[in-house]
Amino acid sequence: MLNFFAVLTAYLLGSLSFAVIVSRFYGMDDPRSYGSGNPGATNVLRSGKKKAAALTLLGDALKGLVAVVLARVFQDSLGLADATVAWVAVAALIGHMWPVFFGFKGGKGVATALGVLLALSWPTALICAAIWLVMAFGFKVSSLAALVATVASPVIAYFFMPFDSWVAATVVIAILVLYRHKSNIQNLLQGKESKIGDKAGK
Repeated sequence: MLNFFAVLTAYLLGSLSFAVIVSRFYGMDDPRSYGSGNPGATNVLRSGKKKAAALTLLGDALKGLVAVVLARVFQDSLGLADATVAWVAVAALIGHMWPVFFGFKGGKGVATALGVLLALSWPTALICAAIWLVMAFGFKVSSLAALVATVASPVIAYFFMPFDSWVAATVVIAILVLYRHKSNIQNLLQGKESKIGDKAGK
């Protein structure tokens, strides 16, 4: 039962959509109403509010980090299995993508996935972040950078994560992130994908 509640708590924590929360705080339009329609940091940046985008990025990453860190800190005292920690990581991401508090209309999960990976294995997270940065600065396309880092994450996790269940969770996370980027993949293939910093249109 405690394992179930740990996973449920992670989902609820992941359901806090900081793109929407931060936008409401600053009196901005709902990020689901402009640009790509994705409630994430990249789309919030299209509003021109860099501080709001930075806070969104930080909040979305921290909720993934906190969910898994809490599970790891209380793992022994609550008797949580290593596999439960893996499910907690996946649940936090699912919460972000399909948030119960925001009509199940969430983001694509890149920042939250990074936070989750940071809590599971900081070397894995840092290498993925480095890949994202190189690709983002090189090509100026956030989705392309995210896709390359996502594809690389399970391979990196295989070498750095201590449990097979955590590696398996990384594979599931990668599949979910790729699924949520299916429209971006189509746009990339058609040469229509917008670049970082492009202004949003309604």
